[in-house]
Amino acid sequence: MQEHYLDNSSTTRVCEEAAAKVMELMTEHYGNPSSLHTLGFQAEQALTAARRSVAAALGAKEEEIIFTSGGTESNNLALLGAAHARRRNGNHIVTTAIEHASVGNTVRQLEKEGFSVTWLQPDRWGHISPEQVLEAVQPDTILVSMMAVNNEVGSILPIEAAARAIAAKKAPALLHVDAVQAFGKLDLKPGRMKIDLMSVSAHKVHGPKGVGALYLRKGVRIVPHSFGGSHENGMRAGTEAVPGIGGFGMAVEALPPVSAAQEHMSALSRACREQLLELPGVVLNSPEDALPCIVNFSAGTVRAETMLHFLASRGIYVSSGSACSKGKKSPVLEAMKLPKARIDSALRVSFSRFNTMDDVDALIGALREGLSTLAARPL
Repeated sequence: MQEHYLDNSSTTRVCEEAAAKVMELMTEHYGNPSSLHTLGFQAEQALTAARRSVAAALGAKEEEIIFTSGGTESNNLALLGAAHARRRNGNHIVTTAIEHASVGNTVRQLEKEGFSVTWLQPDRWGHISPEQVLEAVQPDTILVSMMAVNNEVGSILPIEAAARAIAAKKAPALLHVDAVQAFGKLDLKPGRMKIDLMSVSAHKVHGPKGVGALYLRKGVRIVPHSFGGSHENGMRAGTEAVPGIGGFGMAVEALPPVSAAQEHMSALSRACREQLLELPGVVLNSPEDALPCIVNFSAGTVRAETMLHFLASRGIYVSSGSACSKGKKSPVLEAMKLPKARIDSALRVSFSRFNTMDDVDALIGALREGLSTLAARPL
């Protein structure tokens, strides 16, 4: 049975370049990068090369890149570190109701610590408006955290408007952007965009799991939350995971230009959207201006989990929401105030550069079959 993997917003298949580098750094250049001997020096060189690659992709300086265990740790370090460092300047935080759990739950923890939080609500298409952000930012706002692209519906959030709002209100706020879904798909240059902190992850760009990075703009101070040696400029203690980091660097180097990635995924998205709307009872939940690699839709009257397993039995892999939610009702779609039946039948398709029109055709054919054979099991 042929495999059609359409769950790339959950994770991606590791590319050959990254896999080869991981194996090399586990079996040949396996030294501790802090060691002074040759093997240690070779590991340090691999670490430096990966840092250079990630920095170049972000238009950043090498010393502005902190390697972490992934997007979740990057988000936690950014939010906790920024809030605790800026507390003397105020206690107000602005974020959105459609953030990834690693942001949403961290902000809720900060609320328990006494911080005041404004949660921006999306419209029915997952949009947050620049006007909402400008109104929310106050003179005592110390942190604004907003994802670049929503991980469930693909809506693009107004991060540059957030930077302008901070400047207009003369707030002492740092701007954090969760760019895990956007990295490699949008042209993100945090220095140029007045972003102070930006989170990215390897396994969303065909690198290994368990590796990510936090961009920390030079001159910005945050409080570390792990203690030990002076690794990663004192921001993240512990011996670096060199094989994974090396694989991350190679995955970044193997990324196509953003323009080429967008062109490829736009073609897939257009075909997918057009054919989905020809199926009985199917409606789109992703906005027209969503990042094209994500298409969220509701599959008629068939419960999402039922359809997901039907598709998987035919070698077609999609998601019923964020992988971190593990099947729970989507807080993003709830915040968008979609009807319960539509939320319960929602599926997410997410493309990568390795997908083709054959994958779209296989999905549509299997959905058509599923809608006709599973319709007898209403929500």
